Amino acid sequence: MTPVRRVPLLIPLVLLLLLSAATPVSAESPAPSPAATTPAPSPSPAGAGGTTGATTTLDDSCDEPTPSAAPSPGQTLHPVLCPAEPRGADPVGLLSWLFTPIFQALFLGLVAFYTLFGDIGLAIVALTIVIRLLLVPVFKAQIVSQRRMQLLQPELRALATKYKGDRAKISQEQMRLYKERGVNPASGCLPALLQLILLIPIYSVFSSGLSARNISSMLQVFGFRIIDVQCQSGAATGVEPCIDPAVHWLPAWQLDPVTGPFLNASRPEVLFYVPGIAFGISVLALIAALLQLVQTRMMQPATNDPQVRAQQRIFLILPLFSLIYGALLPAGLFLYWIVTTIFSIVQQYLIAGWGSLFPLFGWTPGFARDHKPRFTVTSVPPPPNGNDDRPPPTRRTAAERAAGTVRPARSGGRNNRRGRRR
Repeated sequence: MTPVRRVPLLIPLVLLLLLSAATPVSAESPAPSPAATTPAPSPSPAGAGGTTGATTTLDDSCDEPTPSAAPSPGQTLHPVLCPAEPRGADPVGLLSWLFTPIFQALFLGLVAFYTLFGDIGLAIVALTIVIRLLLVPVFKAQIVSQRRMQLLQPELRALATKYKGDRAKISQEQMRLYKERGVNPASGCLPALLQLILLIPIYSVFSSGLSARNISSMLQVFGFRIIDVQCQSGAATGVEPCIDPAVHWLPAWQLDPVTGPFLNASRPEVLFYVPGIAFGISVLALIAALLQLVQTRMMQPATNDPQVRAQQRIFLILPLFSLIYGALLPAGLFLYWIVTTIFSIVQQYLIAGWGSLFPLFGWTPGFARDHKPRFTVTSVPPPPNGNDDRPPPTRRTAAERAAGTVRPARSGGRNNRRGRRR
């Protein structure tokens, strides 16, 4: 068992640490400046026939914000979505600027599916499936390599027993075995890195992109508008975001001020808060944790080694950490994580079967007995000579044996009688 394949389970924790310092795209909106805001006239005395209305025009440019009066009490001023720009030697600004192209590609794909389906939840599902289809070769190589490493476990244990006490020799022989059988122990690093690179801008897409009132700057590439989006009626005044963040086929456990009884994909989804502490239970986070638990158990090898089984139990606890993020991350991010985990489970089922998922509490269903995966992975047979890297032993010819009269010195340092000085 290799710990490399467990790295994706820790990605949300790393994500939280990174997101606390930077976001790929700056969604800060310039507040209404005095020049762009028409002040409200003073109320006229009673009977004077004056009006008390006021017309406010918001500044939707991506220029540097200028101080202005705050919005009226009870009104949420939604920001303008603007590309991030590097600011001198600021590492956070540089990181945001580097992630902006990835953010824009993901945001354009999400907006395209939103205009097609008219529902942001279906758009998230469709975008996730497209991303996973593009990454099928990478994750396939990871699953195949992990499965072959499981098949090599008996030979690895034999090497550890044969060279017991010599760590350098064991490591050398293991690397030789990996090379002979075409197994890359670090194959899980690339998928984990890709998921981390995608999770950071996807978080910003859901938290910033779905809450912005003006997204026109992110719909243009080199000055050309790629997609035309009809914003909601209240987006121009900053009362509503441009894209409707409501997932109309999932209910909201608490009434949302923007989406009403439907799930808001741009905000955390919380079923209830634990009294006394700022910790909320999210249904989507619970579903994501259970699916990650299934995926982890499917890839664990069957073993009777007590030490390995103890490590496996620790790895089964890691998916439960997703429950901590439920009240912190947007619901759209959990929806993306649920779909991508289901996709991974299906891919693992086709390549490696049910793995070690069953028996579950001593129960094995009929469909899991003697099941063979659709694309069976077999171990690469050893080379014909056993060790292709080592040169074959050389044998001395008859002439060389007749001419070789001087024997090498013994390891103890004693000189041979024939070679001793008289």
